[in-house]
Amino acid sequence: MDLAFTEDEEDFRHRLRAWLADALPKLPDRPHPADWPGRRAYDCGWQRMLHDAGYAGLHWPEDAGGRGATPTQHLIFLEETERAGAPYVGAGFVGLLHAGPTIAAEGTPEQRARWLPPILRGDEVWCQGFSEPDAGSDLAALRTRAERDGDTYVISGSKIWTSHAEIADWCELLVRTAPVNADTPKHRGITWLAMPMDAPGVTVRPLRTLAGTAEFAEVFLDEVRVPVTHRVGEENDGWRVTMVTLSFERGTAFVGEVVACRRVLEALARRAKANGRWDDAVLRRRLGRLAAECAALWRLTQWNVSEAQRTGGVPGVGGSVFKLRYSQVRQELYDAAAEVLGPDALDAGQEWVADRLSSLSYTIAAGTSQIQRNIVAERILGLPKGR
Repeated sequence: MDLAFTEDEEDFRHRLRAWLADALPKLPDRPHPADWPGRRAYDCGWQRMLHDAGYAGLHWPEDAGGRGATPTQHLIFLEETERAGAPYVGAGFVGLLHAGPTIAAEGTPEQRARWLPPILRGDEVWCQGFSEPDAGSDLAALRTRAERDGDTYVISGSKIWTSHAEIADWCELLVRTAPVNADTPKHRGITWLAMPMDAPGVTVRPLRTLAGTAEFAEVFLDEVRVPVTHRVGEENDGWRVTMVTLSFERGTAFVGEVVACRRVLEALARRAKANGRWDDAVLRRRLGRLAAECAALWRLTQWNVSEAQRTGGVPGVGGSVFKLRYSQVRQELYDAAAEVLGPDALDAGQEWVADRLSSLSYTIAAGTSQIQRNIVAERILGLPKGR
């Protein structure tokens, strides 16, 4: 992509900055991290402000309710909102970054009209029902079963690590609609459904993380009935649809966090200068290397976003390269934060401590690092599949 900004792009940046300067002081105080109903209200309120100002779904296609912005405008938006300290997608991340783009790419006109506008307005929150207790990295081994009964699917099984399930209205759900046998390998026979979380038979049990929050949950499904019209894609073609979802999750869902990491690095440098840690030459070199890593990740982000635009909005395998490296860099960043904090790194109330704990999950979330290495080896380097 051309990294020089045009006059129109600079005008877009200035107008966005002016809007942010006016809008951000109007936000209420951020709720406590453990108050998920409060966080939902806060995050959805911000999303509604973006929607009313014309910034919701900025890079989504116009026929999906977005503005059809260029990749450069999308990246300018992410840079400016992060630098201004604006809220990120928060509780809306599954709908805005995974389910919504998948429905925009794979859904019928009726499905797009039903689900995309509420996502963009912040009216409805989605969660992700992919992983199961015995099907994490090996997602195709999922066992949650959906039996066809006329115009509905009857679903029984369980999911785990279901993001924001306790406050979600809808779930992007993977189910098995054909048994695994010699004629149906496990990657086939999977179907992608949109399930209402208030359907009879849905039980949500929150999971408390190492950081003390409960953004994940177990979800138990006891003969839950979901209309066939809520199926995205064809029956038994869910694995292909899932690859679309995961390409968004790995390719563009983390782009705002790269800007956030660069801001954290600047704050770490200021903290180190204030508490005397800056005199440590080894620490300075460590922070300098991390700054270079983040700069490289941002350039890779620009390439991935441009590639997604060129190929019709779906990110390619470059997202796995990004996800693999970003997961490691994020952990290294917060390890460096612990070094800057010194003994205060043992205090859970200190800045960056909770982020350090959450960074441990990034080599697992959105596909483990082992899975990403396999994708890079097979689809980019052309190496044979492992046995």
